[in-house]
Amino acid sequence: MNTKKLLLGNEAVARGLYEAGCTYVSSYPGTPSTEITEYATKYDEIYAEWATNEKVAVETAFGASVAGARAFSAMKHVGLNVAADPLFTSSYTGVNGGFVLAVADDPGMHSSQNEQDSRHYAKAAKLLMLEPSDSEECKEFTKIAFELSEKFDTPVLLRLCTRVSHSQSIVELKDRIEVPVKDYVKNPAKYIMNPAGATKRHPIVEQRQKDIAKYLETSSINKTELNSSDTGIITSGASYLYAKEVFGDTVSYLKLGAVNPLPANLLKDFASKFKRIIIIEELDGIIEEYCKSIGIECDGKNLLPNIGEFSQELIAEKLLDKKNEFVSFDDNVPVRPPVMCPGCPHRGIFYTLKSLNYTVLGDIGCYTLGGAAPLTALDTTICMGASVSMLHGFNKVRPENASKTVAVIGDSTFMHSGITGLIDIAYNRSISTVLVLDNHITGMTGHQQNPCTGYTLKNVPVEPVDIEKICSAAGIKRIRTIDPNDLKECKKVLKEETEASEPSVVIVRRPCALLKKVVKKPSLTIDTEKCKKCKACMKIGCPAISFNGERVEIDKTLCVGCDLCKGLCAFDAIK
Repeated sequence: MNTKKLLLGNEAVARGLYEAGCTYVSSYPGTPSTEITEYATKYDEIYAEWATNEKVAVETAFGASVAGARAFSAMKHVGLNVAADPLFTSSYTGVNGGFVLAVADDPGMHSSQNEQDSRHYAKAAKLLMLEPSDSEECKEFTKIAFELSEKFDTPVLLRLCTRVSHSQSIVELKDRIEVPVKDYVKNPAKYIMNPAGATKRHPIVEQRQKDIAKYLETSSINKTELNSSDTGIITSGASYLYAKEVFGDTVSYLKLGAVNPLPANLLKDFASKFKRIIIIEELDGIIEEYCKSIGIECDGKNLLPNIGEFSQELIAEKLLDKKNEFVSFDDNVPVRPPVMCPGCPHRGIFYTLKSLNYTVLGDIGCYTLGGAAPLTALDTTICMGASVSMLHGFNKVRPENASKTVAVIGDSTFMHSGITGLIDIAYNRSISTVLVLDNHITGMTGHQQNPCTGYTLKNVPVEPVDIEKICSAAGIKRIRTIDPNDLKECKKVLKEETEASEPSVVIVRRPCALLKKVVKKPSLTIDTEKCKKCKACMKIGCPAISFNGERVEIDKTLCVGCDLCKGLCAFDAIK
């Protein structure tokens, strides 16, 4: 079967997994990588799962590789930080079945807490990294990655970015190649990385990188496009498409499909043909740094930024001094910052925390929006699980503030990396109160299942993890459960728990309003005769409530009837 279809980059990677004969996928959801695993689960030939975090996902996929299967794991760039431990050491061991990891960077931070260039990981871990430019390459590079993984006995990284992951282009669909599971043979010298074993494996890794670099000198993964010009552009990934749209055939190109290791001779040969070399790469000047180290004079980060996402407009302006050459949105388009949905279960707890003037250490998830106006209830957000660990350190330094300081973390994030922090609190006896915001789903990345929901990625029913029992087993004796829409009870319980002289956990439980199983109540309305225009209902930041200068209104197409605003009105004006 050879047909053509329009696919997202992420969907094309999943198709590549299918065609390559991959049988095992384990990931943790993280935008912009999430859809890879969601599409992979549609193929019956592939076992796919959500792991509790990226480290676990990579370790389980690596276990499948050692067992002899072609295995895969996907994550966003900050997820690779979590997975770095097994990544670096699996580079030493090598693989059995092909082992591929996709990492989706997020230049411009569309949905991330930082910008980072994952090519640094490929360089530091001494691994082959491929970087596709469009959906067809997403599929083909995924297949090539498995072949090269087995050819060179190495994990292989596939670097994506938001634009490649979430853009569509034509992909040629091909049949699946069934790859038998390889035999597993005990090999302690290869797989036991104690100091004695790792010392012997390191020289193998160094030689492997040299062998891969030699292979890439002539591989079709790297492509040269020669045109009659004095300028040559060296680029990769989405930057190649931006450059092509700006320069067309007026310059020549060396498009690097593999961005680590870099082919020195190929780069030198290409550069020797031109008076001027320009390197176009998001984010950091990694290719530029290498080119200069081997004697290639070039322009790069002296002209282009290492902050933010590239575009045709940016490249045309920075390199050709041309503005408004490409159609773009008018600058006057109003900003639409993300907000909590109408009926969001997190709104009530953040309103309460703000009214109590608590210091709130935040985490990664929908509830990060608790830091936005008008709630502005968060003090910090760093990374998955950090809120719980930071609370312990914060309260050890400022014990006098413990009664006014809490951590918030979602149910999925608690499973991801909050449990160990809670154990640290219990073990070291800090007087700290942790709020687990249980909305019954992994919300921010698009409603993925997690161990607390009672379903797997393939919607197979399982026994849900009991958060209360987890907290109890960790050594927490004070455990309370509240409904965030009961504002009086929330305030009462929070005061009691933060003033207690021992660690405590408050489970704030109400399902996400967008879940299909949640029954929507009739929308609310404003009794204009009773309304005093005090705007108390506006303080929760619900998108369904607005004030037009003359009166408060509730948009019945948005309101889900959660009743939270009713508890704020002192005049019984909300019906």
